Amino acid sequence: MTQQCWRLGVYAVLSLHLVAARAAPLTPEQQAAHVLNRIAFGPRPGQIAQVAQGGVKAYIAAQLAPESIALPPALSERLNGLDTVQATAGTMLAKFVEGRKGGMESDAQDMARRREMVASINNQAAEARLMRAIDSPRQLEEVMVDFWYNHFNVFSGKGVDRALIASYERDAIRPYVFGSFRALLGATAKHPAMLFYLDNWLSTGDDGAPGKGKGKPAGLNENYARELMELHTLGVDGGYTQQDVTALARMLTGWTYVQREMIEKNVNFSFDPARHDHGDKLWLGHAVKDQGQAEGEYALDVLALHPATAHHIAYKLAQYFVSDQPPPALVERLARNYLDSQGEIRVVLRTLLGSPEFLGPDYAGVKFKTPYQYVISVLRASETPAPPIAQLNAGLGNLGMPLFGCQTPDGYKNTEAAWLNPDGLGRRIAFATALTPAPDAARLEDTLGPLVSAKTRAIVRAGPANLRAAMLLGSPDFMQR
Repeated sequence: MTQQCWRLGVYAVLSLHLVAARAAPLTPEQQAAHVLNRIAFGPRPGQIAQVAQGGVKAYIAAQLAPESIALPPALSERLNGLDTVQATAGTMLAKFVEGRKGGMESDAQDMARRREMVASINNQAAEARLMRAIDSPRQLEEVMVDFWYNHFNVFSGKGVDRALIASYERDAIRPYVFGSFRALLGATAKHPAMLFYLDNWLSTGDDGAPGKGKGKPAGLNENYARELMELHTLGVDGGYTQQDVTALARMLTGWTYVQREMIEKNVNFSFDPARHDHGDKLWLGHAVKDQGQAEGEYALDVLALHPATAHHIAYKLAQYFVSDQPPPALVERLARNYLDSQGEIRVVLRTLLGSPEFLGPDYAGVKFKTPYQYVISVLRASETPAPPIAQLNAGLGNLGMPLFGCQTPDGYKNTEAAWLNPDGLGRRIAFATALTPAPDAARLEDTLGPLVSAKTRAIVRAGPANLRAAMLLGSPDFMQR
């Protein structure tokens, strides 16, 4: 029997007892474990008991106010030492542009130098994200960064976005994860990483002067307008037409960035009237006259508070935190809450995390961890020192979820159907087996508490001593959240 077959065989044996649904009310310890698996990336040693003692409501309230939670000095020091993460988008763009210029070296040397520079940028951006996810006590903040980054996904492997991804997360995502959705929407719309990724930086109206060659306007580009409605706001069934996509793209012409202004003046967004379509538009039933940049701002205002957007965001949040097929009644309550609060994310989250569905026994342990959630939860629970960041990110890539590596604008999925497959399971178990040093199985079992069933504990204890920790971390119990 091959090693992979053995691993999957262990997983199959451990999964037999998961068929029965849990119906009894959750104990305080089970509630604490459940909350730590949903609004945090899993428990650290002793944390389930701490949360159970203080109460899950108090823990949730604290997590919704991350500014009141101090970061560990060691984490702050490590983050402050990441120079590319601290640098402005313009500074990083300048380095990237300079790195693409040929020097006196051979082509091979020049390419190697550029690869090294890009790798350094990506590794530091990954280090900042991963170290926060593992070590920050502001766990819900990190969970929401993961959620919103995927919602407003930008692929780090496209052109200048290789240099801009750290700024995008820092400046356009992280400050807004609990705030106004309209503010978050505007920040992503105007960041050069998004402008470049979905090509709006080059889009121009029919009356604009089209250019030739790289970096020149070449006519109307509908990529961003389409994804803005389909993915970021209204949803695929949001009631818009292709005509609305075209009209919105026209309204957003001229929304761009100017490389020189970014580098020299730290100006990340520019409106170019010469590229704007100054004609009248009809969009979502609204007659739109020529107002320049204000047309795009008006569009974001309408989209942010549209009932279809409220439902779309409510559904995605309920799917992420409760169930792959979230209860319709919960989604409707959250959508009403979204509209009543004018799109205040913290208010919607407070309603969601205090709902009977979120804390109900029928929804405990029904979500399947993404590779990102799995890897972070392994390192948190096992207390294993994180491997070098490049190696850790390569591990995520091996599991199918490289950080900042989703090429399509819809981002990574968070459902079981997207990630539960034999190859993926084998790779996860291999990741757990390769941890160095191997975690102490007894301590790990204690850390996981009610997240591991009695049957799983019995099977693990009957296994080889040197594989018990890997069996726990590779069990269906641990794969679920």
